[in-house]
Parts: sequence; structure tokens; C-alpha cells
Amino acid sequence: MIKTVSRTPEQNGVVERMNKTLNERARFMRIQSRLPKVFWEDAISTTTYLINRGPSVPLDYQLPEEIWSGNEVNLSQLKVFCCA
Repeated sequence: MIKTVSRTPEQNGVVERMNKTLNERARFMRIQSRLPKVFWEDAISTTTYLINRGPSVPLDYQLPEEIWSGNEVNLSQLKVFCCA
């Protein structure tokens, strides 16, 4: 087990990479939909939601949400970000 100092996320490469991934995807979605920066939180929330419902390599391409909840994930309600 590797220990890190409290409140130093820069020592955890996995967390840092996920933070970068979330920021990049949220920025892209916000810019593509032409939303102002005020909607940054919504873009981050949506990105997190989508990552948790997409296949994950460390989980042998299983869906994190299915493993967490134990239920099958229904993706029929997904829509394009910022659509009516």
C-alpha cells in the first residue's frame, strides 16, 4: 500500500488524471454547446455521470454504475448535452 500526505492530490497520479479528464471533457461539452462558464458545474456533473455509465478498462469493460448499484444501467434516457 502506498501512503500519501493528507490534502496533496498531486501525489496521487490516478486522481490527477481523472481530474484532468473531467475538466477536458466538461470544457469540450460546454464549448461545443456554446454555454457560458456559469454552466461549468453542470458540465462537470454530466461528465461524471457519463464516465460512471461507460465501460471501464480496469473493471474489464464493465460499467462502474452496474458494479456499484448491482443493477443493470438503462441508457435510453441519455440526450445530447444542452438539448431540450
